[in-house]
Amino acid sequence: MGSYWGKRTPGDEGAGDQVVVRIFAHALAEFMSNDKSAVVSRGRTVRRNAVGSAVRHGSLAVRVVVLAVALDLALVSQAQSQMPLALPDPPAVDGPAIATDARLAGDDKQTRLVIDISHKIDMRAFALADPYRGVIEIPQVDFRLPPDTGEHGRGIIKAFRYGLVMSGQSRIVLDLTGPVRVTKAFVLDPVDGQPARMVLDLIAVDRETFLRAAAIDNHLPRPAERGPAHFDREEHTTDSRPVVVLDPGHGGIDPGTRAPSGELEKDLVLEFASMLRAKLEATGKYRVMMTRTDDTFVELSERVRFARQQQAQLLISIHCDALARGEGEAEGATVYTLSDKATDAETQRLADAENRADIIAGVDLAAEPDEIADILIDLAQRETKTFSAHFARNVVKEMRTAARLHKRPQRSAGFRVLKAPDVPSVLIELGYVSNARDLKQLVSESWRSRTGDAIVHAVHTYFTTRLAGGGSGARAQ
Repeated sequence: MGSYWGKRTPGDEGAGDQVVVRIFAHALAEFMSNDKSAVVSRGRTVRRNAVGSAVRHGSLAVRVVVLAVALDLALVSQAQSQMPLALPDPPAVDGPAIATDARLAGDDKQTRLVIDISHKIDMRAFALADPYRGVIEIPQVDFRLPPDTGEHGRGIIKAFRYGLVMSGQSRIVLDLTGPVRVTKAFVLDPVDGQPARMVLDLIAVDRETFLRAAAIDNHLPRPAERGPAHFDREEHTTDSRPVVVLDPGHGGIDPGTRAPSGELEKDLVLEFASMLRAKLEATGKYRVMMTRTDDTFVELSERVRFARQQQAQLLISIHCDALARGEGEAEGATVYTLSDKATDAETQRLADAENRADIIAGVDLAAEPDEIADILIDLAQRETKTFSAHFARNVVKEMRTAARLHKRPQRSAGFRVLKAPDVPSVLIELGYVSNARDLKQLVSESWRSRTGDAIVHAVHTYFTTRLAGGGSGARAQ
């Protein structure tokens, strides 16, 4: 062993040990460096120098330790140089994905829709008929798309719209030129600085092929808690105060009418209904609920069902109207009640437009559930219609002092949202967003406050008369 390690000189141990310590410290510093190439190179040098110094100066134990450490440093350094650098974990996704851009490509045979989003999400796509529409179901998305996105189409896609359909779920609906088949629907991961992308590919097919595919693929699931669970609801209590349900029209993917300056009906009526709710609650006389309290789509049948389940004694649906360019001028507020036959052509046009809201949102309600079918049969109940007409007259009378009314302010038509057999209901069109004077009022806080006060007074009169004349505060049966 002594001949193997070389000849030692007395007194060399202390100095040798100091040299070894310095070499070890230097090697450790190099090892901790982030410069991997320097570590590899230095590792080889450390091993050679450490071995040589240990042979010349160190004690047997020190020489063994130094050799082991130097060898380990070299081996570890070499291994690390061959390993990929550790990448940081991707940032946690917080909140809904953000859609920033959309584009169409293709022709009347095959068309592709691409939407840029902030991170990858799940998607499901299918097609519906009569009218032909494509539907993309996705988790809730914050749509920050450029103005007018979707208003102009290409190829198979005539136009498309997008928005919330319920809390946590968004929908994109495409108006199509004819029957199609969904060939691809997928989401790409972000790569090379590019955002994640939703991709939908459609091809034109004949109606028979479309119906065959639809029979297999297009069953639209309805969430188990659809409807009342996502409404602004309260637990039933022993509170005997009358329940008033306010119904801001449209919402989410269904914007309603649009003013020339960009204001949307769904926003205007939600703001008005929220204000009206506060005024009614401030009286302490009513329990007030709303069919929606945010920008969420609610099916018409669900609005009716909610009012019935809450045993509402009055349903007030809030809307705004609009006339397309070239259809003339109209202005002022109108109050509608239910009738199987519209009072005039304009009223029928409005009822048709409002009743198509569910189809616009991508859900075909041609086959109503049994409960709604029962409602249609039970509409013969005269007492509920009488109460509705009575309240409508009160609203018109009170609103004359606060708002400009239509030349025929009280009308009737077959609005689906008014079809509860046991809940007196009216639909108030606050004005025309297509009319500059009406729009100015609709966005005026002072006008909204005055009009809200007028409706509150109408509610007071209605319930006072009903309690006095009907003998009870119970619902009309």
